Amino acid sequence: MDRFVSTFTNKIDAKGRVSIPASFRAVLERDGYPGGLYCYPSLDAPALDAGGERLAKKIDGLLANLPDYSDERDQLSVALYGDVQVLTIDGDGRIVLPESLRSHAGLETAVTFVGLGDKFQIWEPGRFEKRRAEARSKVQVTRKLFAAGSRSSGEGGDEGARG
Repeated sequence: MDRFVSTFTNKIDAKGRVSIPASFRAVLERDGYPGGLYCYPSLDAPALDAGGERLAKKIDGLLANLPDYSDERDQLSVALYGDVQVLTIDGDGRIVLPESLRSHAGLETAVTFVGLGDKFQIWEPGRFEKRRAEARSKVQVTRKLFAAGSRSSGEGGDEGARG
């Protein structure tokens, strides 16, 4: 498997270390970044975004689509690369979460790792459960919209032309 999938919860020890799930370490290794990972505060959630070279390339792609020297490009660069911390994975599969990252995500005694395909997020377990419930609720609404859209397009008629 070459994607970050599933959800795992692990404890943070007294030194701020936490074990990266083995399946996530395997993806990082295949991704060409076996000894560590990129980690930064999520732009839109009280969580941390993390990953390997694939995540870095995705960020590069976002920035490449913005004009050189534009305010938007500079702001995104600062928000992403300016706050990135490169975390080393030790021989036991653990990383040390710096205080600045733990503070952003409200991490104290445990973390939940959430696979998101090309990257993963690190959440405080209680906050993640709320996030998961919200996401599932929104997906139900979206699913109904997709189903309604496929029915109207599947009937072959132009809804606007009726009536």
